[in-house]
Amino acid sequence: MREKMVKYQIEGRGVTDKKVLNAMRMVERHLFVDPELHTQAYNDYPLGIGEGQTISQPYIVALMTEMLKLQGQEKILEIGTGSGYQAAILGEIADSVFTIEIFKSLGKHAEQILGALGYKNIFVKIGDGYQGWPEKAPFDGIIVTCSPTHIPKPLINQLKEGGRMVIPVGEGYHQQLEIYIKKDDKLKQLDTVPVRFVPMINEEGKKY
Repeated sequence: MREKMVKYQIEGRGVTDKKVLNAMRMVERHLFVDPELHTQAYNDYPLGIGEGQTISQPYIVALMTEMLKLQGQEKILEIGTGSGYQAAILGEIADSVFTIEIFKSLGKHAEQILGALGYKNIFVKIGDGYQGWPEKAPFDGIIVTCSPTHIPKPLINQLKEGGRMVIPVGEGYHQQLEIYIKKDDKLKQLDTVPVRFVPMINEEGKKY
């Protein structure tokens, strides 16, 4: 099922980065969803993981990872740990992954799964992703798996010069997945793709 997922959903749609394709083949996606959803884990759609959150469809996970253009030595910040699946894909490629989840139940569960699978290079924090993780900055890449209405300034500040940010921006059906590179302390937009993600929220549940 994993091989079919990569061949038809990911390679078939134009993802070519061998490191990303290998990571998608390696990570057992079904382990990141409830047992009753195991048979659907490799299908071409997102799945619920509790707290109104989802595990993104496999193609979007692969696409966003490819957009970071990872070589293997990077330190990555992920906003929105969710199930931990995207962090695991990143952990297969990058040197280290620092991931933040606002829902304690999801963050702790993801941390347990990632630990059980032996990932020593993934670090989970429960907190407000809008603020990033300043103690661990700067980051070579930042990936955001929830959609704010604007790009958080703290994340711009924590991105290394020359680093890449992949982030959905907008509300509801009016979201764009945007790719930026930091140049001269400012973000330069490289590309955009229409998407739909859950909103980025604060600890009171209000949207950013």
